[in-house]
Amino acid sequence: MVARTETFGGSLDDLRAFCAVVDFGTVTAAAASLRETKGSVSRRISRLEAALGATLMARHPRAVSPTAEGLAFYAKAQESLSLLDEAAEAARDARTVPAGNLRVTTSVDFGIEVMPEIIASFRAAYPQITVDLLNTDARLDLAANRIDLALRLGDAVETGYRAALIVNLWIGLYAAPAYLARRPAPASLAALAEHDLILSRERPGVAGILLDDGGRRTEQVALRPAIRSSDFATSLRLTLAGAGIGHLPSIVAAQAVGTGALVRVLAPWATAGGALRALSLAGRELPARVRVFREHVRTEMMARFAIEPDRR
Repeated sequence: MVARTETFGGSLDDLRAFCAVVDFGTVTAAAASLRETKGSVSRRISRLEAALGATLMARHPRAVSPTAEGLAFYAKAQESLSLLDEAAEAARDARTVPAGNLRVTTSVDFGIEVMPEIIASFRAAYPQITVDLLNTDARLDLAANRIDLALRLGDAVETGYRAALIVNLWIGLYAAPAYLARRPAPASLAALAEHDLILSRERPGVAGILLDDGGRRTEQVALRPAIRSSDFATSLRLTLAGAGIGHLPSIVAAQAVGTGALVRVLAPWATAGGALRALSLAGRELPARVRVFREHVRTEMMARFAIEPDRR
C-alpha cells in the first residue's frame, strides 16, 4: 500500500539532522558530523517540528534533549532511514553488481531450441541471478510485462526500444526428408522455380531472394513463394511439415538439422541477414544483470552461429 503524500511533508535532510542530534546528544556534534553549521541544524529541526506539528526537542540554555514524542518519532524515523538507505544501495548495486531476477522474452522456437544451453551456461557463471524465460511469438511490451530483455529475430524495427545487435546470421534453404521424397532436391538455383518455396514476409524484396555462395558469386533468384508466413517460427513449422523448401536462419533450423528433421538444400548458397537483436527499454542505464546476460548471449551466439566462411 502506498502512503499518501501528506503523511510526511518534511525534508529527508531535516529528518537526518534530527536523528543526528539525538544520536550525538548535541547540536554542535551533529552539525560537525553533517558538515553544517549549528544554525542550519537548528533550523532543520524547527522545520521538521513545524511540518509534523509536534515538539521533538526540548531546548535548554546549554543543551537540547528529545521529548517523549521526539524519542518515539526517532525510533521509527531511524528505522525508516535505514530501510531507505538499504533500498538506495540496492538500486546503485543493480547498476554495478550482477544479481537479482532477470526476465527475458523471445520466440517459442528460439526459446526452446537455442536458449536452454545458453541459460544453463549463464547460470553456471552467475548463480546469483535467477531467470524468467517467456517464450512467445507475440511481441510483448517490455514495460507492461516487466521484461528486462527481448531477443528478436528478423529485420523488423521496433520503435521505443534500445536495440543491440547480437549477431548477424545467414539464412539457408532447408527441406524435410518427406518433401524431398516427393520432390527431389533442386540441383541448381534455377531449379528452385519448380519447387514450393516458403518465405517469411520479414525478408526484403517481393521479387525473390538474394543468394551468394560465400565466395564471389551472387544470384538474385526471382521466385513466387508458395507460402509466405509472418515470421521465421511459422516458416520452420511449415518446412518441418513438408510444405516446401524453407528459407530459414541457420539458428532456427540448427536443431532440426541436427536431428535429421531438416536437410540443407543447395549448400553453400545462402542469404546473409536475419539479425538477432537484444531489445531493452530506452533512456536508462541497464542493470548489471541485464548487461552481463546480453554479453553472454552475444558470446555464445558468435561461437555457435556466426556466419561461417564456406557455410557448408
